Amino acid sequence: MGKMICFMGKSSAGKDTIFRRLLEDGEPGFRMLVPYTTRPIRNGEQDGREYHFTDEESYRKLAERGRIIEERSYDTCHGIWRYFTVDDGSIDLEKESYGIIGTLEAYNKMCFFWGRDRVVPILIDVDDGVRLQRALDRERRQEHPKYEEMCRRYLADEQDFAEERIKAAGIERRFDNDNLERCLKEIKGYLTELI
Repeated sequence: MGKMICFMGKSSAGKDTIFRRLLEDGEPGFRMLVPYTTRPIRNGEQDGREYHFTDEESYRKLAERGRIIEERSYDTCHGIWRYFTVDDGSIDLEKESYGIIGTLEAYNKMCFFWGRDRVVPILIDVDDGVRLQRALDRERRQEHPKYEEMCRRYLADEQDFAEERIKAAGIERRFDNDNLERCLKEIKGYLTELI
């Protein structure tokens, strides 16, 4: 029986890097579940790799058909951006495990959909100053940097990942990403025990 592994943490905590490295290393045996978004594609991203990039009309059609497992909407400085997981026929937890990058809210909704025993939380922490510098460096590399949106995300994460919300979700284990290789080793060990 497979598990849904939900990687989460504040923006620029290193979720994407850790997730990508685990997949590249082939450990500990999960496939990537690609979520959907209506936000614009960033430099270096590829449709179907980081996200399935879609539009508002496609989102509405999926919602009308009852195919959305969980969703989050953000009223950004550039309009409404949606992020969502779709029951598109690609998920079979009876046969294999999947990994997805999400939020604390997404984790809770996945637990409701699949059951808490089927969803594994991987909460990645990092110092807020390091996080802010990483976010700024990433935004500078964009063809059209969106600094206002970067700041909005940074501040929103303080509420989204408030200690009381983490506690209410029942998440006890965290992984400190102050050293990438050590963090990867700890996560690999943890997942090997569970899967």
